[in-house]
Amino acid sequence: MTDPMHPLRIAAAPISWGVCEVPGWGHVLDTRTVFSAMAALGITATEFGPPGYLPAEPEDVRTALAEHGLTAIGGFLALPLHREPDQVLALARETAARYAAAGAEVLILAAATGLDGYDTRPELTDAQWRTLVESASRIAAAAAEYGLRTTLHPHVGTHVETEPEVERFLADSELRLCLDTGHLLIGGTDPVRLAQRHADRIGHVHLKDVRRDLADQVRSGAVEYSEAVRRGLYVSLGTGDVDIDTLVRHLHQAGYRGWYVIEQDTALRPGDSARTPTREAEHSLRHLAAIGSALTAARI
Repeated sequence: MTDPMHPLRIAAAPISWGVCEVPGWGHVLDTRTVFSAMAALGITATEFGPPGYLPAEPEDVRTALAEHGLTAIGGFLALPLHREPDQVLALARETAARYAAAGAEVLILAAATGLDGYDTRPELTDAQWRTLVESASRIAAAAAEYGLRTTLHPHVGTHVETEPEVERFLADSELRLCLDTGHLLIGGTDPVRLAQRHADRIGHVHLKDVRRDLADQVRSGAVEYSEAVRRGLYVSLGTGDVDIDTLVRHLHQAGYRGWYVIEQDTALRPGDSARTPTREAEHSLRHLAAIGSALTAARI
């Protein structure tokens, strides 16, 4: 959604329809179904989804998106930044080249553990942390050669998850963050306070609303992340425990003019259709559009 009279740039992501890179996550809907659902909601921009979800050739990606009136804004890339830095850089460079050729503008990097999924993670040594920060910087420089900007996504089950890790990364790196309201809250960071403290370090935004009771259980280890998602961890914007309105207002007042991606992680069961996730995305879209309309009325 890029209405010139609307102050917010709103996009979507396939994960809201259950499309995830984690093995065994759930039923994966085909691209035509997902992109048709986005288009029906008036959405005009999307992230790519996990590796292998879209065609390998950038021109084919452009065509697949254009059929539904969509353009690409970027994609998520989880890499073990703390080890084998040359191999990680080579993979990131190859990915950045494909993203740019498909019309993207942002590479959303996460500090993966190297394990499958996001339910467990080992601790890093100080040397491994330094490698992580250096690798992120090298990847950002490589992506910039293709015209992409890079953000680091604090994410459950990665090596930048908790509030101390987020603050440490901000202190040690010059990269901006992908502010994901859900993953930050689960990791123990208040996303609104983070936006207020570090508005100048926000380069991309993923909007989720969250049930705090389930988030607390994930943080304590009582429930695995994937199970919490299946139990309804994420809810439509405005119906959970994240103050989406205040966060968006603050970022806009601070000068953020990037994308707000509606991204509500969902896991589908075999045979599930796009109906329920589309309805949830529609509720979120309406809530975010109302915030944007209020900003316009207030001339913010």
